[in-house]
Amino acid sequence: MKRIALVVLVLLIGWVLVDVYRPFKVDLRHFDPADVARLDTDMWRSYYERHPLRLFWQSAELVRRQVHAPFWRSFVIAYHAAKAAFVFKDGKSRADYNRALPDLEAFYGAISAISKQPFNIDQTARHELEWWIIRREREHYPPVEWARLQAQTVANLYQIPVDRCAEYGRLRTEAMLFRDHQGEAITEADWQKIQNLLNQAWRSLAKAVSGN
Repeated sequence: MKRIALVVLVLLIGWVLVDVYRPFKVDLRHFDPADVARLDTDMWRSYYERHPLRLFWQSAELVRRQVHAPFWRSFVIAYHAAKAAFVFKDGKSRADYNRALPDLEAFYGAISAISKQPFNIDQTARHELEWWIIRREREHYPPVEWARLQAQTVANLYQIPVDRCAEYGRLRTEAMLFRDHQGEAITEADWQKIQNLLNQAWRSLAKAVSGN
């Protein structure tokens, strides 16, 4: 039994190493918008309800669904996304928020590494963090700025003109505003409305990246 267990352990370690480090390229433009929207909504809930482990697991699944990362590699990528989110969540100032940037850079760096069309990692990570910040500081920045930066982030990721991503940014911002308005009184019906808005947003982006 010990020998069998050892063989299984060696095979598992080998699988993990190959899965994480083997050369692998994908076309980021191909994803199921409804599937991604569902996971996006689940991640919002985990974030607001402060469930970091659940958010981590959902992030890994989203990475597999949206950017087609291999199984074990998806957890490495998701670790950086979840860590950045909760470092930011606990921040009180721009200096605190900037502590999330290294993990955002690692997150987008890992995605760029498997993309057939590598993108500007630093620019994408900074745009991502900036829209997090201005949403947190909403009294100084109108929602149109949130939408613009979200559109810019995905335009960087998919290397398409930012104007083609405007509808995506607008719909996600509408979902955020609704979530903020509901606050602690949010219901299951409210979350369904948020998922519907995110579904529209991701469908809009899928059309934008496909050129339709």
